[in-house]
Amino acid sequence: MHVLQLGPYPPPEGGISRNYLAIREELRKKGHKCSVIAIAKSSAIVPEPDVYHPRNPLELVKLLLKLKYDVLHLHIGGEIPLRVLALMAVCGIVAKGRNVLTLHSGGYAVEHAQTAKFFSRAGLVFRLYRKIIGVNPLMRELFDKYGVAKDRFHLIYPFYQQKPDAAVKIPAGLEEFAEKHKPFLLTVCLLEDTYDLFMQIDAMEKILEKTPGAGLMIVGSGSLEGKLKAAIAAKPYANRIFLTGDVPHPVTLHLIDKADVLLRTTLYDGDAIAVREALFLETPVIATDNKMRPEGVHLIPIHDADALVKKIEKLTNGEKPLKTDKHDDRSNILEVLNVYDEIRSENQR
Repeated sequence: MHVLQLGPYPPPEGGISRNYLAIREELRKKGHKCSVIAIAKSSAIVPEPDVYHPRNPLELVKLLLKLKYDVLHLHIGGEIPLRVLALMAVCGIVAKGRNVLTLHSGGYAVEHAQTAKFFSRAGLVFRLYRKIIGVNPLMRELFDKYGVAKDRFHLIYPFYQQKPDAAVKIPAGLEEFAEKHKPFLLTVCLLEDTYDLFMQIDAMEKILEKTPGAGLMIVGSGSLEGKLKAAIAAKPYANRIFLTGDVPHPVTLHLIDKADVLLRTTLYDGDAIAVREALFLETPVIATDNKMRPEGVHLIPIHDADALVKKIEKLTNGEKPLKTDKHDDRSNILEVLNVYDEIRSENQR
């Protein structure tokens, strides 16, 4: 089987790319082929077999028509402007009957679940797909309203549970910062407005008053990197905030495991793979309440720095509990492969 996946190709790292790269890894383990078309500009392009970086929409369409594949799987996140809807329509038509769409955006589901209509452009485009994968239960209601048949919708969470690889070492600078600061606070995200990072930077003043040994590490890259660096440099506690840039996912897992608290402050967000990874590794999580957080997350209101400070103080007072032994769980990824098998079986009848 040859599966063609379309999504943002790292760097920068992100939840969508982690999901489809895990799918690619599982496909390869089982002897299948998986190609990737990057649909967002990567911050660094390294030539790799079966990974394509089209420079414009025309090149992308030519690839869709040229490549031979059994299943096309498009991964979409965030809002869906007209240009993204157009891409969805093209993939829906070119690979009709053998296509899959994963909508990764819980925020989109919250915003549109009440207003979605059968007779809409979005409804028409979504119905072009043989299978649709949603990443939270609210999406069932959304796609019902868009007229997607129930047997075409699958609820599959985009994360898989894995322990950090013991063979992977944390770079010295990152490890030194993590070991030096208690509590060690960690944020893993894209450096974009959605993640309310300036609020975290400002909140460190009060956090340090309550917990003088604290340090905040922000892992990720994005369009706000320059502004965030300037904001950090302007603070008298600049040495307590480490903006790392992109970090390979295997190293990020070790950092999540070491962290005293993972922070997820967002203005627009759905589920989050970093949150799921932290919960699996028994690292406490403080996250903005978006009505979709999994059980065990410590919730705060949107853009509420005082609530963030209070939660951190509460969670980091006292001894850190011992972590239990965990076993990797790739069942969600295997469910996606089962969806591919369903499509192939239907097309062979």
